[in-house]
Amino acid sequence: MLVAGAAIGLIAPIGAQANDINFEGMNTYSRSKSSSKKQKFNIKTFANELVKVNSKVDGLEAQQNDFEAGAFSSTTTMDGKAAFWIGAYDGGDAIGDTENVETGYIYQMNLNTSFTGDDNLYVRLKAGDVGGTESSDPSIWDNPTVYHIETKDTNDALKFDKAWYSFPIGDNITAFVGPRIENYYMYITPSIYQPGVLKSMKLGGNSNFGASTDVGYGFKYETDAGFGIASNIVSKGADGVEGHLGKTDDNKWDTQVAYTTDRWHVSATLSNQQGWGSQGYNATSKADGLADANGEDATGYAFRAYWKPVESGTATPEISVGYDIRSADDAVSSGEPTDSDSYFVGLTWRDMFQADDRIGIAVTQPLKITECNGTCTSPDVDPFVWEAYYSFRPNDSMEIRPAIFGGTDVYNDTEDDIFGAVVTTMFKF
Repeated sequence: MLVAGAAIGLIAPIGAQANDINFEGMNTYSRSKSSSKKQKFNIKTFANELVKVNSKVDGLEAQQNDFEAGAFSSTTTMDGKAAFWIGAYDGGDAIGDTENVETGYIYQMNLNTSFTGDDNLYVRLKAGDVGGTESSDPSIWDNPTVYHIETKDTNDALKFDKAWYSFPIGDNITAFVGPRIENYYMYITPSIYQPGVLKSMKLGGNSNFGASTDVGYGFKYETDAGFGIASNIVSKGADGVEGHLGKTDDNKWDTQVAYTTDRWHVSATLSNQQGWGSQGYNATSKADGLADANGEDATGYAFRAYWKPVESGTATPEISVGYDIRSADDAVSSGEPTDSDSYFVGLTWRDMFQADDRIGIAVTQPLKITECNGTCTSPDVDPFVWEAYYSFRPNDSMEIRPAIFGGTDVYNDTEDDIFGAVVTTMFKF
């Protein structure tokens, strides 16, 4: 059909030109120059046949258009990535296996569709495997504090992972709504540090910003002068029996105020949390358990700033910093935790040895308990986590990131000292 369509497409212009020929003049010429025994050129017969040919051309073109309409929408684009990693890790008995060499991978497809040119329907499909489960034989890449930035364990199944619709309201407001979204996708970007291996380093310290994918909606307002406000809600019970914002719903309502220029940014985010327990990427076990049961409330404050030099490739790095506070709102028993805090510092050097390479160094103190109701029954550990990496691109679609990471007292007790090394290879298409 495609070949026929192409062939007819070449014939059609010839047929169109034929309509412009003076056939009556040709017929007269034929009568004057040809023998009476030869067959005369019949203009009416030829015209009828030409109409039939044109009709067939139109039919084939219509069939070809129908075929193309059933293909991928012209307003939908797809890109994706695949990441493979292998690494070794030692320590941290309370959070996983020790002295192991383990691998992991993810495969991801991103679909973006616009209906007006200004809106976007985003859908993400993702598959991955890091081996084991959290309940038995856990992988080192699927545990608190040492959670790999790319980890997604679906046991090799390609699953519906994210989905939301964003659209403009006026010139400065972008609205979001979706069945599978996280709070931070609706923020004004709070940090420019890109983690090399640890998810705890994401967003300038992934503690109060710790998120969970579920039903969510919100907006962000940004002016040309740099001022912005974002507010959003994610509810884990909206599509379940708990109900949206019900008494037993686990939900998180974040409101961010920010000022951003080409080279620097400052922001403060208020986080109202009900039964929210998704800050475990960057928290001790005691801080992670602070007000994370159904109906228990907590309030968080997240302060972020970043700065970058005028030019890359110099000894002056980009700097990202963060500080978080999280407190229980509900009354707790004597000696039980009430407050926690966390900090983060990340440095990035770009284009140091070749174009698009990156050196990153970051440190964080995961959320830890700082105050209790009275004297703490069980004082928290003093955690500290770090990473360092180098990222380079062999070509435009491939990135290789060797990294090392470590920490002391990172989760539950003083035995949780860790050290590891990992190489992550990323393919983007």
